[in-house]
Amino acid sequence: MPEAADTAAAPSGAAPDIEVRELTKAFGRREVLRGISFDVERGGFLSIFGPNGAGKTTTLRILATLTAPTSGTVKVAGYDAREEAMPVRAAIGMISHSPLLYPDLTAYENLRFYADMYGLGDRDERIAELLDRVELSHRRYDVVRTFSKGMRQRLAIARAILHRPRVLLLDEPHSGLDPRAVDILDGLLAEIRSEHTFVMVTHSIQKGLELATQVLIIDGGKAVFASAGGVDPSAFTAVYREHVQEGSVA
Repeated sequence: MPEAADTAAAPSGAAPDIEVRELTKAFGRREVLRGISFDVERGGFLSIFGPNGAGKTTTLRILATLTAPTSGTVKVAGYDAREEAMPVRAAIGMISHSPLLYPDLTAYENLRFYADMYGLGDRDERIAELLDRVELSHRRYDVVRTFSKGMRQRLAIARAILHRPRVLLLDEPHSGLDPRAVDILDGLLAEIRSEHTFVMVTHSIQKGLELATQVLIIDGGKAVFASAGGVDPSAFTAVYREHVQEGSVA
């Protein structure tokens, strides 16, 4: 198993879609991130692992410009996340266990709201395409509060990719889904895999390694292991268990 590394680098000659250098974040006196660095090449899939409170979601929120770093530099799709927040937001989509949908609007109305926010010229065509893609065309005029969690998550994927973002950020996207909903989500991710660069925070070693082209373990706000290539699941699990309590390994 490779030694822990500070940076998961992009292949030589490739311009990374995500560049993070010496990233720190403190809330008052509490340091959440302490000098994390990594790259994600265009079309890559980074899976981030670590125990609860390690700083994984904070890292994702900084990439999404939802939280400002204390220090360090973050570039997404070539834009500085601190200085050029609006272009970064236009370049990303986010999928999490919270679907970021309006429950009293229909599926169509939710996507229309976001399409108008992004100024899509082909709004209705794009909405129809995505509702069909996530198998929700038959529920387009039903309010979202009547949807199952799996259906809301599928609609959340449509919301996230509606504006054709270059980068997709996934925060525990499989959390709380039943097995059928997991299968549908995985199928959708496989279908759109070639269209985006991904960063996913997960507790699931199996799901994380299945999808990843590179992996990162964060513990105590530091990058304690990184690999830009494939890793053996059993060897990775042994490294992971050094940083996560036995009962937390999924």
